[in-house]
Amino acid sequence: MSLLTDGAAATWGIAALATGGVILRPWRLPEAIWAVIGAVALVGFGLLPGTDALAAIAKGADVYLFLIGMMLLAELARTEGLFDWAAAIAARKARGSASRLFGLTYVVGIIVTVFLSNDATAVVLTPAVYAVARATGAAPLPYLLICAFIANAASFVLPISNPANLVVFGSQMPPLLTWLSWFALPSVLAIGATFVALRLTQAKALRAPIATEVTVPALPPGGHMAAWGLGVTAVVLLLASGFGLDLGLPTALAGLATTAAVLLHRRAAPWGLLRRISWEVLPLVAGLFVLVEGLDRTGVVHVLAVALQDAAARSVDGAAWGTGAIVAVATNLMNNLPAGLIVQSTLGQASMPPQIAGAALIAIDLGPNLSVTGSLATILWLVALRREGIEVGALQFLRLGLVVMPPALLLALVGFLLPW
Repeated sequence: MSLLTDGAAATWGIAALATGGVILRPWRLPEAIWAVIGAVALVGFGLLPGTDALAAIAKGADVYLFLIGMMLLAELARTEGLFDWAAAIAARKARGSASRLFGLTYVVGIIVTVFLSNDATAVVLTPAVYAVARATGAAPLPYLLICAFIANAASFVLPISNPANLVVFGSQMPPLLTWLSWFALPSVLAIGATFVALRLTQAKALRAPIATEVTVPALPPGGHMAAWGLGVTAVVLLLASGFGLDLGLPTALAGLATTAAVLLHRRAAPWGLLRRISWEVLPLVAGLFVLVEGLDRTGVVHVLAVALQDAAARSVDGAAWGTGAIVAVATNLMNNLPAGLIVQSTLGQASMPPQIAGAALIAIDLGPNLSVTGSLATILWLVALRREGIEVGALQFLRLGLVVMPPALLLALVGFLLPW
């Protein structure tokens, strides 16, 4: 299929406008509205059959279930005081040092991302970190930025650390030991480079004193149950990953079970909790899946596969470096979830060596640290911030991303490609 047909040009135009709306949020409308408008426009103008659009939406079922489970757990933890309790403990451990608190927050961010996924860091950790800042009287943004950047920087330590990992490799997921041999060093380099860049850029804000005496509130039974729910979810995710199972349904079941247990204990109705969840994330993801399906029908995947095969035939290392750079930029132009779907289809058609597949995965995970809409995790982070009355603009994030992302990406690609 030619990329120059009128239908293909219209599809690309609609996708570009929808993506621009997600990034720029004209009139402060939620990101989901623009993704949905773009998806509806593709169907309405006859560029994508309705049945294909529904099939594309269905492809995201595992992602929707995963997000539902995580959002339930996060809202439950907030409502039951788990975040305030954990925040007070962290504030005490910092002993009045903003730098120590910054380091503690970064370590916790790594742990949550590695074992619960980068989306969990955005959904679960962000409100907890805000509570820490509030408890210590610190300016919250330096610590909240950790949640955004570590969510992507640590997201290829394990296959479960980012749902995009499952999208990119699909049924070709490497065994865990192979994964670790490929991505352990690149992950360490990316995490370290990201910490250094963030610490240096936030140095001025971290000079301000923070509170030393912080009262630790009692954790109610519901808070204990929410903590157990998060712990069980982490174990379930590791087991599901080890057996090659989808992560969405186990996560959703863990979230539903924990929520039901807490509500039954409190003899409370679920409606208040459900109203506080940011459900608009689900149509946003669905809209992105439909937009990718429309782009796929323009023949772009075939063209990319041929170009990649030609590049690999000339030089595998050159193709890997080129793939890493191009994909990293592309994630910020269209979000890493649809970019991951395109990468998966391209790699499937091109049948590429692991150097290229691995470089593409690193770029899919780490590249989004450049912009606010580069990854679903960062969009979820923005939603969490708005709930606390904090706004981070696209340009503000981009200026910081230009400092943080490129060195981390360069070092991660070196760490991955050097041993081959």
